Amino acid sequence: MYTHETQIRVRYAETDQMAYVYYGNYAMYYEVARVEALRALGQSYKVMEDEGVMLPVLEYYTKYIRPARYDDLLTIKLSIRTLPGVRITFHYEIFNEEGTLLNLGETTLVFVNKVTQKPCPPPPAMLEALQPFFSNPEKT
Repeated sequence: MYTHETQIRVRYAETDQMAYVYYGNYAMYYEVARVEALRALGQSYKVMEDEGVMLPVLEYYTKYIRPARYDDLLTIKLSIRTLPGVRITFHYEIFNEEGTLLNLGETTLVFVNKVTQKPCPPPPAMLEALQPFFSNPEKT
């Protein structure tokens, strides 16, 4: 299993009148966590797209447990629990600075060939970067 943590400070523009994070912004937080998790693996959305592979979202799930508020420093714990095939699923847990769980989420994305617009396997470099996390259970 691959895990990665990303931190985001809640900006005023991301909140509603009650100073709670507007519910639609969690999708953006998930995206930031995905991009940074892949970057930590030496992978890049931009390079993947330049090489002809897109990664659109197929499914999105979120569960709001407690509100995140303006100026909170959020920690997003992302995990990839299974080695990807044509699809890759990301799991998210969002915590505030006190360590309180605020949100759970999951997104499933599909590797798509940019030219044919058909599902395709993940790029070999991504599989190579992820493989050690699934063959050695102690590595995270």
